[in-house]
Amino acid sequence: MTNVAVIDYGMGNLRSVAKALEAALVTTDAGSSTGPVRVVVTSDPASILQADRVVFPGQGAMRDCMAELQDRKLENVVRECVKTKPFLGICMGLQVLMDFSEENGGRAGLGIVGGQVVRFQQPAADAGGAKLKIPHMGWNQVHQTRAHPLWQDIAQDSRFYFVHSYYVAPTDTDLVAATTDYPTPFTSVVAKDNVFAVQFHPEKSQRAGLRLLANFLQWNGRV
Repeated sequence: MTNVAVIDYGMGNLRSVAKALEAALVTTDAGSSTGPVRVVVTSDPASILQADRVVFPGQGAMRDCMAELQDRKLENVVRECVKTKPFLGICMGLQVLMDFSEENGGRAGLGIVGGQVVRFQQPAADAGGAKLKIPHMGWNQVHQTRAHPLWQDIAQDSRFYFVHSYYVAPTDTDLVAATTDYPTPFTSVVAKDNVFAVQFHPEKSQRAGLRLLANFLQWNGRV
């Protein structure tokens, strides 16, 4: 039995992420290769630390996310998980890994990945001169910049679903695993050792999103 913990820190669409992980087993071939998988949404530190894989989903602001992690005594739990097991960050689960976010006047993150979370500049327009709205919301292409097991069977420039006003700017560009244009390229995926973190929402991204989740369920944390 493979246990997957979806971290519940009081923010985000936790249940939809859990349901998407379960659906990934059914709608792809992941179930035949992983064996039984148990997905649990939990804020219990022991359950998270004992899980085989960990997913950190969510949306909102860094300030609120860090406050909830501290209140629930989960900050060090997350730090330990990113050292020891396959870890998938989604949306806020990517941004919280950074050193600092400029949102809400500035707030330190977990400092697991060097860099900052910055706001899209306004005004912005696409190549045709049309005004681009903030937040960046809807479907957009994700351009893979290096090979990774979680990209298996996902076509280059596949479209994923985004909802965000801020994006990550990692200090080490070698950690960038994908970029997305809005209107210029920004980092949409970071990969570091056993950590893979995305700005988009795979649970809302239909076939490509389910494939990525299935790949995560099969991933041993090595590149």
